[in-house]
Amino acid sequence: MKEDIHNIKNVRTWIILMFIFISLLLFYTWCRVQCVQVGYEISKAANIYQKRVTRHNNLEIEHARLKSPERITRIAKDKLGLIMPTAKQMIIIP
Repeated sequence: MKEDIHNIKNVRTWIILMFIFISLLLFYTWCRVQCVQVGYEISKAANIYQKRVTRHNNLEIEHARLKSPERITRIAKDKLGLIMPTAKQMIIIP
C-alpha cells in the first residue's frame, strides 16, 4: 500500500516535472521565433530607410539642377524672350 502511494507520488512528480520542462521548451521556442521575427522587421525597416535616403539624395541633386543659374538664364532667354538689362535700364535704389 505504501509502495502504491509512493509510486503515485513519483508519477505525479514526474508528470509535473515533464509539464514544466515542456512548458519551458515551448516558451524558449516562442522567444526564439519572436527574436527572428523582430530581426526580419529590423532588416525590412533598414532597407526602407536606405531606399528613402537614396531617394532623398536623388531629389536634392534634381533640386540643385533645376535651380541652377545657367538653366534659369537659358529658360529666360529661350522660352520667355528676356534679355540681360543694360546699364541704362538699371535703377539703383540707395
